[in-house]
Amino acid sequence: MNLDQPLNKLPFTKAATVYRMKKLGLATFWDLINYFPFRYENYSLISPIAKIQPGENVTLKGVITKTAMGITKRGLKTQQVVIDDGSGSINLVWYNQPYLLKILKPGFLISVAGQVSDYFFRRQFTPSEYEILKFPSQPTIHTGRIVPIYPETQGLSSKTIREKIFYILSNLKNKPEEFLPEKILLDNQLFLEFEAYKKIHFPQSMKEIEPARHRLSFDELFLIQLSAALTKKKWQKEKASFLYSFTENCKKKLENFIARLPFELTNSQKKAWQEIFDDLNRTFPMNRFLQGDVGAGKTVVAAIASYYTFLNHYQTLFMAPTEILAEQHYQIISNLLKKEGVKIALITGSKKPASNINDYDLIIGTHALISKNLQFHRVGLVIIDEQQRFGVQQRLMLQNKGVNPHLLTMTATPIPRTVALTLYGELDLSTIDELPKGRIPVKTYLVPKEKRDDCYNWIKKKINQEKIQIFIICPLIEESEKETMASVKAAKKEYQFLKENVFTNFNLGLLHGRLRAKEKTKLMNDFKEGRIDILIATSVVEVGIDIPNATVMIIEAAERYGLAQLHQLRGRIGRGNKQAFCFLFTEKTDERIIARLNFFAKNNNGSKIAEYDLHTRGPGEIFGVKQHGYINLKIASLSDFSLINKTKKTVNFFLNKYSELIDQPKIKNRLQIYNFEAVSRD
Repeated sequence: MNLDQPLNKLPFTKAATVYRMKKLGLATFWDLINYFPFRYENYSLISPIAKIQPGENVTLKGVITKTAMGITKRGLKTQQVVIDDGSGSINLVWYNQPYLLKILKPGFLISVAGQVSDYFFRRQFTPSEYEILKFPSQPTIHTGRIVPIYPETQGLSSKTIREKIFYILSNLKNKPEEFLPEKILLDNQLFLEFEAYKKIHFPQSMKEIEPARHRLSFDELFLIQLSAALTKKKWQKEKASFLYSFTENCKKKLENFIARLPFELTNSQKKAWQEIFDDLNRTFPMNRFLQGDVGAGKTVVAAIASYYTFLNHYQTLFMAPTEILAEQHYQIISNLLKKEGVKIALITGSKKPASNINDYDLIIGTHALISKNLQFHRVGLVIIDEQQRFGVQQRLMLQNKGVNPHLLTMTATPIPRTVALTLYGELDLSTIDELPKGRIPVKTYLVPKEKRDDCYNWIKKKINQEKIQIFIICPLIEESEKETMASVKAAKKEYQFLKENVFTNFNLGLLHGRLRAKEKTKLMNDFKEGRIDILIATSVVEVGIDIPNATVMIIEAAERYGLAQLHQLRGRIGRGNKQAFCFLFTEKTDERIIARLNFFAKNNNGSKIAEYDLHTRGPGEIFGVKQHGYINLKIASLSDFSLINKTKKTVNFFLNKYSELIDQPKIKNRLQIYNFEAVSRD
């Protein structure tokens, strides 16, 4: 028996159980022991029945003397089992589990864990776990110990998962070899790995859990960062297919282009561009991650890189996640490059270029760019915006449109620097951390329910006096049967209500993801040209909408969004030279919700907001729970900045002192298990 075996090799395991495990992403014994508990119940106190007290969580062992079916006044069926351990007897009560009386028979010896209570002056026991014993000293799995509780799915109980993991850990012939050198183990005070697996699943005491979790979290972060470092080294050995040349003529044109921009670059933009420029002039492909807060000017830096690629007679592919964002980039970059002789095409699901794709110097589009029907011949640079929205495979397909082109990925999603270096460690990181000169920070207010009408009246005056435009963001397109709370504002219903009852003298528009591309484009053009005063929209406007005259935003049911997403939405306003205002509406009164929203209202720094979200709500609130290409950590936490830094330093130490171990089976196999690109498979 070894950890590479498939789960259908587990004895006494039904095919349906194996199927349900596979739906959880578990295929092998190794996968199963890496399915970790999320909490524990302490049933290690084994007590004689005569000494138990109400409120205790205990384990009892006794012989079944009687079984019976009962019914409560509310009509619930009960299964009652009396056990005796020699010191006394007690009634065990289950609810609506009639099959138990076919399993638990008088004369059986059982161990049962649960809570003691008094019911009408009579002591009884509510079991959480039980197991039938052959003899009193038989080792137990579900009772008489600290019991791990696992994430469950329909038809697959924590008890079943626990039994299978216990079997694997108890019967392994070939235990996983320790892959970390002894010095690293000692310097970081780490458990041996297999000991950590045993203690995370079946600890002897609560004190063992945290060191075991620490060791396995260390492994996970270490392997991710080691893989990234190896991938980076591998990339740096590759040759770029198209070599850039910085001639005197090229230098002059580039300097003139930057000088003619309608604004001066910030110091952050200049630094980011210099880093990209240095990469483009190397012999190996650039792999750079450009992170910048909303409105910080990443698109301008990307446009400069595209222009420099054009000066070297190569093509740039620029991919965005939505048609709205692709069209937005097309408009902005076309305005910047229209006088430079750069031929630009737009490709989306609904738009195709007029001539041969290879006649263009810059092609902007959605995932349509990775269509097999499109073949490019001179791609020198690939730019991917909001890159965390694309799967790894999609990114690879796009990159393969060129032969080892330079790759620049960008995001406005605020990611704490430590996390970015972990998740994208194979990439060089550039950060634009200041807003363009003259940009005024948005003022944000949490509006109580009783002030809603005052806010509406203030907005009416603003539109009349200053001719500004407004975004109103709603979390849903239509009301759902499951979303009946008054705070959940459906965009369509809200649009009708505001149009008929509040903003009766103004032009309103409705934008959401179910509209056709042509309808979205027309709406956005009408809004941009000032024909619409107020745009009611879903979070489809989260990225890429650039309306300088839009200076006010209302976000309905603001508590439903992660703070990082709220920050993205807020970034759609304040892009001109007027003071902008963001109003958060919520009908919730929970103190934690109010504290979150107040924190957001007082902070405009994306990284601080992301760190707060990471600590309070988890990484899903930054990246979105369904994001592809996002590393799904099994046990480590992205909010554990201290451990991330520690493993980063350990990786550097490992590569300097133990680089020869990379080709050893122990570490190589572990990297292969994580399925990382850095490992070359023979």
